[in-house]
Amino acid sequence: MKTGIDRRTSIPHDDRIMPRKQSTIAPDWWDYTTLDAELLAEVARLKARDLARLSRPGFTVRTYPTLEEFYLAEALEYIEAWQQSTDDNPVGVCGPIGPTEHLPLVARIVNALGLDVRSAHFWGMDEWVDAATGKEVPATHPLSFERCDRELCFSRMDGRLCMPDANLHFPKADTAVYRRSWDAGVRCAVMQGGQGDIKHWAFNDPLPRRGKWRTDPPPASEYRKLATRVVDLHPLTLAQNARTSAGGNISLVPTRAVTVGPLETWRAEKVSIWHPGHHDNPFGMRLTAYMISKGIVDSCVPMSLLGEHPNVQFNYFAGAIGSCDIEMH
Repeated sequence: MKTGIDRRTSIPHDDRIMPRKQSTIAPDWWDYTTLDAELLAEVARLKARDLARLSRPGFTVRTYPTLEEFYLAEALEYIEAWQQSTDDNPVGVCGPIGPTEHLPLVARIVNALGLDVRSAHFWGMDEWVDAATGKEVPATHPLSFERCDRELCFSRMDGRLCMPDANLHFPKADTAVYRRSWDAGVRCAVMQGGQGDIKHWAFNDPLPRRGKWRTDPPPASEYRKLATRVVDLHPLTLAQNARTSAGGNISLVPTRAVTVGPLETWRAEKVSIWHPGHHDNPFGMRLTAYMISKGIVDSCVPMSLLGEHPNVQFNYFAGAIGSCDIEMH
């Protein structure tokens, strides 16, 4: 009888049919706690120096010694992409809320250099959806991602340099207009993202254990077919957003959102993920890099699907990598 970890899927292979574990976080959901214990232990043993060694063709790991360099590098990805844009060949960026500290730097660089970005485009990654109305929250909502992008970046740009409103694409609960913007002849040079506690980019959370995915999570090939859509959020995602954006008050956090999908993500020439250390933890920042590096693709860890994208870069603030050693506080 053969046993061990199948490095392509992280599912233990055996002559018998072995059911996946139940989540220790939310039993009605899939998530990384359903992975094989040997894989999780192997990840926890990784030292900070091991992360850089996970780079391979198509996957680059970079670290920055200070937060100033980290956020400046993140901002410069916007600038370098928009510098390629012309009226005949427009170029865009798809950007996250979280981290956001780079957004004022983007506006400051545009203004300081007098950089004309009127032909450039921007796609927001996601937005909250009001479960009662089924509509995206308005830009006046205190947690609105559109509001954050506008206040921290676009409203700070010189109006003579900034792209028009028609070039700013924010997802709505009715996704038709947003999805068409990806087919309008604009090249997405880079999609930036953060990584949540549940190992998502945007709000591409693991799926609930229901319907056809009650006993097994969807294969990567099925998950990658998902386009921009309205989703229910994993409980850990709600807790994380309360922690990072609402002072810990989970009751303020909507339970649904509209998110850019893997289908659009694979339209981006590069996917760049930024780890400042306050969105995910030392274990999570190791887990996804290890899985991508080793080609372990599993929809319980949505970020691992990026192992099938041809150009992915993980960016770490060195001071946040930490360790997975047991410490009692």
